Amino acid sequence: MYQLSLPQFDFLYKKQDDAVLIFDVIRKKYVRLTPEEWVRQHVVQFLIQHRNYPPALMNVEVSLKLYGLPKRADIVCYNSRGEAQLIVECKAPTVAISHDTLTQIAHYNIVLKAPYLLVSNGLQHYMCEVNFDDKTFCVLREIPYFCQK
Repeated sequence: MYQLSLPQFDFLYKKQDDAVLIFDVIRKKYVRLTPEEWVRQHVVQFLIQHRNYPPALMNVEVSLKLYGLPKRADIVCYNSRGEAQLIVECKAPTVAISHDTLTQIAHYNIVLKAPYLLVSNGLQHYMCEVNFDDKTFCVLREIPYFCQK
């Protein structure tokens, strides 16, 4: 798999038929190891091990409806009240982060209303904080630590 600009983590793998599977600690099951899944699992572990996000307050592949259409957010982290705090959109390392990627996560936030948004392809990471009062956002230099608000 690809070398990412995230720390290395120990993952559980298994082979099934011709596919390699990786264990997802959030979904508590093995899932097909694709380049995007490789990034998603690294981001999940980074949030847990380096930013203190509780696994019990994280969800992966969160289904939502946007303008009546089914969508799926890669990772959503919540506070103890069940409010979304961070939405993460993951792309494969070979996929450049683009305006479309940022628009995608912004659309998800119309529904989820999280104060923090992160887009990552495992090599580049873009983090922003949303100010809902004045409808602006600012780019952050690093991913914030979990904060119970």
